Amino acid sequence: MHMDHIRLGIAGVGNMGYGHLTYIVKGQCNRIRVTAVSDPDINKLKRAAKLCPNIKTYEDTHMMLDSGLIDAVLIATPHYKHPDIAKECFKRGLHVLTEKPAGVYTRQVREMNDAAISSGSIFAIMFNQRTNPLFVKARDIIKSGELGEPKRLTWIITNWYRTQAYYDSGIWRGTWNGEGGGVLLNQAPHNLDLWQWIFGMPKRLKAFCSIGKYHRIGVEDDVTIFGEYDNGATATFITSTGETPGTNRLEISADKGKLVLEGGILKWTKLKIPERELCFTCKSGFWEPETEYELFSSPEPDGHPIILNNFADAILDGTPLIARGEEGLNSLYISNAAYISSWTDDWSDIPVNEEVFEQYLEKSRISEKISDVYKNRITSVKEPESVEELLQRWQVKW
Repeated sequence: MHMDHIRLGIAGVGNMGYGHLTYIVKGQCNRIRVTAVSDPDINKLKRAAKLCPNIKTYEDTHMMLDSGLIDAVLIATPHYKHPDIAKECFKRGLHVLTEKPAGVYTRQVREMNDAAISSGSIFAIMFNQRTNPLFVKARDIIKSGELGEPKRLTWIITNWYRTQAYYDSGIWRGTWNGEGGGVLLNQAPHNLDLWQWIFGMPKRLKAFCSIGKYHRIGVEDDVTIFGEYDNGATATFITSTGETPGTNRLEISADKGKLVLEGGILKWTKLKIPERELCFTCKSGFWEPETEYELFSSPEPDGHPIILNNFADAILDGTPLIARGEEGLNSLYISNAAYISSWTDDWSDIPVNEEVFEQYLEKSRISEKISDVYKNRITSVKEPESVEELLQRWQVKW
């Protein structure tokens, strides 16, 4: 490692890995030099080498990890492999930035987190939507207590629309064996992370995960989750890849007011008198309390290079991470609990019963192998028109 930059290896140079490589090659991450990449697909390695001619390419990730050419690794492989590769990195004293989700099931992610802590290496996760100033502002308002005791979070996030062609474009898409889940594990991890990051972790939840409701897939494409908190607050989370036009509306109510985030604007409505005080002191049965409000708006930042640069700064300067890798467990607690609840038609506590989850997941993987979900799938992933178009998919969409 040099004092002014880190040497980065990228594990997986499919769409996301190649996108991150593009940011770095274009000079958006001045403290990062990509020195090696790995991928079992030779064509993807050739594409990466064409973009960045000086890199060393490996079909085997372990060979890259042992090359001595890298200080840190960006993991952009299929979901199931994230924890295993991360643990191999930590054994070698390498720093890790993993794509979301942290993994598919919580046990493997807990083991990864323990390995990260034991190694002393820097561990980050690509939760780029945490860089959006409006989400940061909403979190700051709640954490400061200015909104009062939280009552309810409602998030309708249904603008993750995907066509059947999207799922047909790769044999791994929309499958338990390929991705380990559907909209909760592929599209919505950012939103699940922001839910708990802003509002806190529910103690239990009830979920309804519809399998292949709008597409010929074997995993969920439409979900409603109802969460409960120790203080009596509740949360409702609705997401889908089968609705268009979709909605992205986050509403949080509390004792002293309400936050509404929609259309790129955060509206903070403040009560002059806290609702609980008003409820028991007001002599009128239909009193509408006095309010005032503030509006906040901010351009959407390009969060991916912000996370990449923050990762490099953490390694070189000790800068605090925007998203610690260990925190990837939190959104997975919610999605794993949602799956258990839907599979058992019952409430699921958080933390989840890992043994129950893994049993149901394995049953789903086995039954999928003899189902017709893989019929009419092509084996090569259709590339987007441009890397820019691809990376825009993971920006906040209003």
